[in-house]
Formats: sequence, structure tokens, C-alpha cells
Amino acid sequence: MRMVVQRVKRAAVSVDGQEVSRIGQGVCVLLAVGAGDTEAAADWLSDKLVNLRIFEDGEGKMNLSLLDVRGAALVVSQFTLYGDCRKGRRPSFVGAASAEDGRRLYDYFAQKVRSFGVEVGCGVFQTHMEVEILNDGPVTLIVDTER
Repeated sequence: MRMVVQRVKRAAVSVDGQEVSRIGQGVCVLLAVGAGDTEAAADWLSDKLVNLRIFEDGEGKMNLSLLDVRGAALVVSQFTLYGDCRKGRRPSFVGAASAEDGRRLYDYFAQKVRSFGVEVGCGVFQTHMEVEILNDGPVTLIVDTER
């Protein structure tokens, strides 16, 4: 599994011009499920997300986690994170999970993050979405269970 985590002041996702989810301070997570990924990968990734110390403390140092600041998470499916651009001009997505497995683990991941007491907003799986963020910092990280 792969995720791009952006620390945000706010974020929202819309489908067909209708807002489906909005959060305040927290993180926007672009999440991709790879072929062969399991619940164990989602468990590890969700724990990593809520405990990453990417929020500033009173001294301006990144010492606080999503749990510490009681932030929210907007989780958006993003299979294109498995796009392989090494050959040709069109990305190959053979490394991404099937739609069925992707949806199952996307939902599982969101529920695991909720289980930590974090407010979670979600996009709509397998739709064209518009994601609006106000990146705070900017702070953007890539986390991959394979590395």
C-alpha cells in the first residue's frame, strides 16, 4: 500500500459538483492499494498515519501526531500512485490491486483510522473526484509498506 500524506488546514472532496466530505485541520491521504496487499499492510499504514509526528508543538518543531492534535483525515482512493512510468509515455497500472481488492482494503484502512478515534472523511471509490486542499507547511510525505 502507498499513501501520500499532506498536512492540511482543511480539505474537501466533491463528486459531480457535490461535496461529499470535508475536514478541518488534519491530513489529506491519497491512498493506493497494490496487488497482493493485505489487512496487515493496512494495519501498519493506519498506525503509521495516526502516529506520524508532523504537527508543530509550541516551539515550532514537528513533535505532535494526528492523535495529539485531534485532527481529522480525508482519505481519497488514488490507484494512480501505482502508475509505472518507466517505459513509454502511458503509465502502466499492473501493480495496482483489482477494483474489488482495492475497495475492500480502502474501506478497511478508513475504518482502522476511525478505530483510533480519528474523524475520517472519505472520497467515493472509483469515481472522478475533485480534491481541494489547503496544504499546511507545506508538509507532504510518501509512505509505502514495501519500503
